[in-house]
This record gives sequence, structure tokens and C-alpha cells, in this order.
Amino acid sequence: MQNDTPTANSRIFSTETEHVVKPLGDLNCPHCKGVGYVRYDVPVGHEKFGKIDSCVCRAKDVADSARSRLFALSNLDRLTHLRFENFKASGNEKAKFMTPQEKENLHKAFEACEEFSRLKKGWVLLEGGYGCGKTHLAAAIANEAVSKGTPTLFITVPDLLDSLRFAYGDPETTFEQRFDEIRSADLLILDDFGTQNATNWAQEKLFQIINYRYINKLATVITTNLMLDEIEGRIRSRLQDDEFVKYIKMSAPDYRRPEETSNPGISMLSLPEMKNMTFKTFQMRDDEIGKEAITTVTTEKQDKFGNKYKDKEITRVKVTKEDVKTLHEAFSAAARFSEEPEGWLVLLGQSFCGKTHLAAAIGNYRVALGGQALLVEVSALLDYLRQTFRPSSEVPFDRRFNEIRTTPLLILDDLKESGASSVWAEDKLYSVLNYRYNAHLPTVITSTMRSESFALSYPNLWNKLLDPSMSEIRVINMPPYRRVMKTSKPSPHKKK
Repeated sequence: MQNDTPTANSRIFSTETEHVVKPLGDLNCPHCKGVGYVRYDVPVGHEKFGKIDSCVCRAKDVADSARSRLFALSNLDRLTHLRFENFKASGNEKAKFMTPQEKENLHKAFEACEEFSRLKKGWVLLEGGYGCGKTHLAAAIANEAVSKGTPTLFITVPDLLDSLRFAYGDPETTFEQRFDEIRSADLLILDDFGTQNATNWAQEKLFQIINYRYINKLATVITTNLMLDEIEGRIRSRLQDDEFVKYIKMSAPDYRRPEETSNPGISMLSLPEMKNMTFKTFQMRDDEIGKEAITTVTTEKQDKFGNKYKDKEITRVKVTKEDVKTLHEAFSAAARFSEEPEGWLVLLGQSFCGKTHLAAAIGNYRVALGGQALLVEVSALLDYLRQTFRPSSEVPFDRRFNEIRTTPLLILDDLKESGASSVWAEDKLYSVLNYRYNAHLPTVITSTMRSESFALSYPNLWNKLLDPSMSEIRVINMPPYRRVMKTSKPSPHKKK
């Protein structure tokens, strides 16, 4: 019959040297007699065969020691200033405006983390870009738990994996001990999940840790800038358990760089020419009323075989008050939109009539208030997406596509007629626009297409834009702006 009663592992006195060894356990303990460790009398093959365990009489000391080791691994002493009390749930004070979605997400994250710190039940998954506040909230949970004596491990995933690797050569512990301490900690907070080197060994150890904690329902917090689709399938499956995992997406602008545009690698708002396109530098062109201007008109014709082709004609037109009025109305619409970016604004008109200037002015105004805005030419956007298929690309298509379609304010410049790009490109462009329309995300579009051409090229989108409760369409009926060279002052910035 199996006997798993613990027995003392060794003597506590050395008779040869008459040196008294301080007992690790309680001298009156019936299990270890003061040794502090026990060995179980179990048959070969039993999970405890040949292993030595700490005796129950040392439970408090062992817990204190484990708590100290976890704290040392966490390096929380550098993050003690990150607490709920100083978390700015309304965003960076320099960001004078945040979209309703950004504010709501930030408040939800704050409230969920505060609740978790009190109950320490289930899991919390915080997803968001760099600087949005994920680590602050995670550290606040850790600091609150440590202050209450909860054994807590707060660690970035790369550091966790390094800690496991170093345990192979650590004389004071074994890999098994280190691994068990990590996976069974009362509270585990994994920061920057997804930045680790995804070797097979690393993926397997992470899965083992997460799976163990999932099965045993141990309190866990994970922060990541990855989308769920980018996370390894077995781990993603556990993170998608809605009944156990509180999943929160944070879209707040970077606390450290509140004035940076969205996706600075592609946004034209960071270019010197675009930075100067503001509402203050926009010219209303009232002085052109009654003057003659040369303009190019593109018309669609048919040859003798019935094939359609486009022909350009140069004409002379006289600027009227009504023409200038369309520019004033577009300016007013852009100014209103910049104050409260809701719905869609579409600016139509020929090249250099002022569309791009107004679109850039909206973006620059939002960024100056600390908000986020992405201004990009449609052709450049499609190239940006295609680059993800290059072997050298470190960013998967799904991630880049999601960043574009969910950016707080998207300004698409120079939308061309259907057929100007490949079928794949137009399909992806429509997916972006359709998602943003259904998600009620603020969007600005400029195009040289006339209303009729827009309706023919993008009928589904055009029908949606005709809803005045969702969008405003402004047609600028002005000839191209012409730059006037002056020697005493720098020339005004051209409008597109």
C-alpha cells in the first residue's frame, strides 16, 4: 500500500565537527523534525518520487522567500511611481482633444484594471499601440498587489524567457524551480507580449505557462501591441475565452508623443509643405472674381469603333462670385469638421483648387490639439499595404491593414476613378472605407472626380455618402490656383 507520508530528509546536527546547524524548520514539527524539508515514501514512477519538498512548517518562510524572489525578478522598484492615482484616464493633458472612442476605451481600461486589482479574478488582456498607457495600468495592478502582500511577478516577456534561459546555469536554483515559480505565481503580469524572439522553445514555454495558468484559473494580466490574429493559435484560443478573459483595446494617442501624427512613416502631415497648409494660410481667392483663368477640362469621347477615351481641352473661364462661394463653403465645412470630426467630409474639384490644403488644415488642426490624424494619397496607401508582402517586411499585412482602417482620423487624398488600380487594390480600399463608414470613424476624402464619375466608380460608397446625417459633400468650382512669384516674400504654398 502506498505511503506518501513525509519523512525527515536529513539530520540537523553534525557530530563529527560538533557544529550546530541552525534548523530550517520547526524542531517540534512531526514531519521534518526541524530539517525543513521532507521526502515522500512513494513508489518509483510517482510524481513525487526522488523529490524533496519544503515542509509545511516552513510555509510562511517559503512564501516570503518566493515573494521576495518574484519581486526581484520583476524590477518593480523602478516602477513604483506607476499607480492608479496618477494614471490620466482622460489622456495626456497635452492632447487637448481625443475622439469619443479613444476616451471611452481609456476609461474602460482604467475601470477594468481597478476592478481586477481588487478582485484578482480572471484575466485581463490590454491591446494597444506604444505609449497608450498599457504598462502604466499593468504596473499599477502589480504595485497594488505587492502592497497587500500578494506574490506578484511583473515582467516583460523577453525578460521572462531570459530568466528561464539563465536558470540553466544558475547555481542557486534550477530551471524547474524557476519555471514553477513563474507559472504558479499568485499574480502574473506579462508586459509587451509579442516582442519576444519567437523560437520554437520560446513559444512552447510561453504556451506551457499560459496553459497552466488558464487551467488553474490563476490571475493573469497580459499587455500587447499585437492583434489577436497575430498571436500563436493555441495561446489566442485561450485569450478569446470571453467568460474568463477581459479583452480591452486601447486606442489613445502616445502619452510620450502626443503631437505626433498617426503612422508617421506614411502620413504626409509630417512633410514641410503639408505642415504649412493651415486654415490661416488658406487663401479665399476673392480677388479673382471677374478675372479670366485658363483651365483644363477632361472629357470622355468615343472613337469610330465605339471605344471610349479621355480627351483634355484647354479652356478659358471667368471666375464668378458663385465659384468663389463654393470655395468659402468648402472652407467653412472643413473648419467645422476640424472642430468636431464626426462622419465624413468629401471635397471634390479639379487639381490645385484648394482641396488638399483644406484636408491638410484639418489634419494639422487635430494634431495641434494633441489628436491623431493620418493624411495619405490613395496610391501611396495602396503601395504601403503591398510592401507587407515583401520578404524583408517585418509587419504582416493584417496588422498594417488594421492600423489604417481603425486610425482615429483618416484623410485620403486624390481618390481616382475605378480602374486606375488593380482589382486587389480597389477591393482593399473599399474594405477600408466600408469598415470606417460602418464604424462611424471620421474620414475625409478629396478627389478630382465629378459627382457623376464618383457615383459610377464607387456606387455603393456614393450611395452611403448621400446620407446627409453621415456625410457632407462639397464641390469646389474654382480653376487651379496659380502661384505668384515674389522676390520680397516667400511664395504662398500651392493648393491642390
